[in-house]
Amino acid sequence: MKNYFLLLLLLFLGFQNAFAQEKERPKIGLVLSGGGAKGLAHIGVLKAIEEAGVKIDFIGGTSMGAIVGGLYASGYNASQIDSIFKVSDFDQLLKDYIPRSSKNFYEKENDEKYALVLPFDKWKVGLPYAYSKGLNIYGLLNKLLHNDRHERNFNELPTPFLCIATDIETGKQIVLDHGYLAQAIMASATFPSLFSPIVIDDKLLIDGGVVNNYPIDEVKKLGADIIIGVDVQSGLKSRQELNNATRILVQISNLQMMDNMEAKKERTDIYIKPDISEYSVISFSDGVEIIKKGEEASFVVYEKIKALGTNYSKPKLGLCEGKMDTLSIAEIQINPLKNYTRAYVIGKLGFRPGIKLTYDELKTGIDNLNATQNFSAIGYSFEKKDQADIFKLNLVENPIKSFLRFGLHYDNLYKSGVLINVNKKKLILKNDVASLDVILGDNIRYNFDYYVDNGFYWSFGFKSQFNSFNKNVVATEQTNSLFGIQGLKSINLDFSDFSNQAYIQTIFKQKFIIRAGVEVKNIKIDSETIDNLNSVFRANNFLSVFGHLKYDSLDNFYFPHEGWQFTGSVQSFLYSSRKEDFTKFTYLKSEFVYALPISNRVTAQAKISGGLAIGEGENPYFDFILGGYGFNKINNFDSFYGYDFLSLYGNSFVKSDLVIDYRFYKKHHLNIGGNFANIGNKLFDSDAWLEKPNFTGYALGYGLETIVGPLEIKHSWSPETKEHYTWFSIGYWF
Repeated sequence: MKNYFLLLLLLFLGFQNAFAQEKERPKIGLVLSGGGAKGLAHIGVLKAIEEAGVKIDFIGGTSMGAIVGGLYASGYNASQIDSIFKVSDFDQLLKDYIPRSSKNFYEKENDEKYALVLPFDKWKVGLPYAYSKGLNIYGLLNKLLHNDRHERNFNELPTPFLCIATDIETGKQIVLDHGYLAQAIMASATFPSLFSPIVIDDKLLIDGGVVNNYPIDEVKKLGADIIIGVDVQSGLKSRQELNNATRILVQISNLQMMDNMEAKKERTDIYIKPDISEYSVISFSDGVEIIKKGEEASFVVYEKIKALGTNYSKPKLGLCEGKMDTLSIAEIQINPLKNYTRAYVIGKLGFRPGIKLTYDELKTGIDNLNATQNFSAIGYSFEKKDQADIFKLNLVENPIKSFLRFGLHYDNLYKSGVLINVNKKKLILKNDVASLDVILGDNIRYNFDYYVDNGFYWSFGFKSQFNSFNKNVVATEQTNSLFGIQGLKSINLDFSDFSNQAYIQTIFKQKFIIRAGVEVKNIKIDSETIDNLNSVFRANNFLSVFGHLKYDSLDNFYFPHEGWQFTGSVQSFLYSSRKEDFTKFTYLKSEFVYALPISNRVTAQAKISGGLAIGEGENPYFDFILGGYGFNKINNFDSFYGYDFLSLYGNSFVKSDLVIDYRFYKKHHLNIGGNFANIGNKLFDSDAWLEKPNFTGYALGYGLETIVGPLEIKHSWSPETKEHYTWFSIGYWF
């Protein structure tokens, strides 16, 4: 009995002693400043803190400090956060990249030719609200903070947490210690002009670094006895560095912050200032080095940190045993909208209540909404309902309905061009869009498109375009036959095409677009080469009907890595203004493109195309014409390595292409390709199209994805002609 009593006494005294030690242990608060990419140094500091066995009791952060601190507070250890940032593609996270798969066919056709888009309202040109809505970062935060999506009190997180935001209307500091965690962190990190402001409790919030980039007092109020502070802010610049207006303005905004920082530094028990002056707020590509700088700075004061340690080892966050990526959607709540129905929004999201949803599927739905450009802000959160989630979607309708869009381009056929576009939604009807392209340069062109989008029901539209170019064509047996001219070495041609279409279209099974309509076309071909003869070879008006089927899942129009595309069309010409030599005829053509990823960086792209004419009339100006590279396709023109523009003609053809593309440094491309074709008249009347190709060509190329569109250089040659051609283009094609 005595032994039992003694044992109980010892246990009691042990618990009492442990409790007293815990009670006596000072509470440690961690303050993490903002600094953009430089804030990655916080991860290195956290590694050192964990190595020293120190338990953090409270965390306060601003901007990047809020992101790193929020993840740590939610339960992630330093190693996990390090892994998260090392695998993150910050180029994609910082911008609202919308996958092509989320765009409808109209958006795909029109959005890949403009380098700059500006709001245009009441004949006044504005500036974009922000570079990005921050949807990709917000989506990642939601996924990473899945375990805490229902928690509304940040004091109840594994480590109590707060972050700082700025009320942009009042300039006051907002302490975010409750609410929806992912949204609070995003508000604290919403750098002005880079991301759109976040609305919380009817307050318009931006980056907390504007008013308080080092929330030491707020962390002390949580109950911290000792403060470990990590300062990654930029210091004041020297006279020599203040060499432009932007830097001077930034310096002015930092003056008060630096004054306040000196006092805050004095109140910091362990102050850590990583040596990251050589990096900027956007140096995310140097993340590994910046994290290392955080570790190095920590080890300068490591003994002080270690003195606070209790051999604490932070456990690795368990992610719901692999269920972190799954949401059970019991209900979808959408805020009231003026111009768009619930059915429209649900249709774009692509999911309904009562399903299980992954975060990747959620991202696809949000991308679909963003692709419409009908919403200036897209926010969402989750609330618990039994064992499932209520998905709460908050949309802000875009008040801007008109935009000015610009593009630049140069190539060997159309030469230089400047594109000015006016785009307006709701011009006549609630669901319409009108777009006018005017192209100024060596060849004046325009394109007008009016489209009424009825979704999966029959939509309709009207197109009008004028296309022209000038080209010196070397005289060959084919060109002499085409133009009926003999005895010339070359012919300088002026080509123009004026087309007007009225069409209807629908989407079949969400994959295929079907379009049909009527077209009135004027084609004019003339030449100043011929002085004594009528220079106009052809000036005809044509009436035709057409049908078009298309599927497009390519992930990139210019440098596809995966996906496929099929296009099939038929066009029947019923009338010509030159009745004396006109007979009705029809053209059929199709094209299949398949991009196969061989590795992360290497893609094999195969293309098979063909076409034929049906009818007995002589209509050489609608023949299939091959040669050159990459030009804006009109009528039956197509590119072909190894031959100059407008080199190969025929009323039927079959062609295959194979390109191997190697991507390096994210946006650079090296590629090698070959194409093979049989082309001629009535090719399919026999087995001639199956014979060994009569025409072949090969090319080596370099490509670069720039802000104005792709830059491409292609050097090509043909073993038949022994000729070499080098083509250069820059900018989106239009």
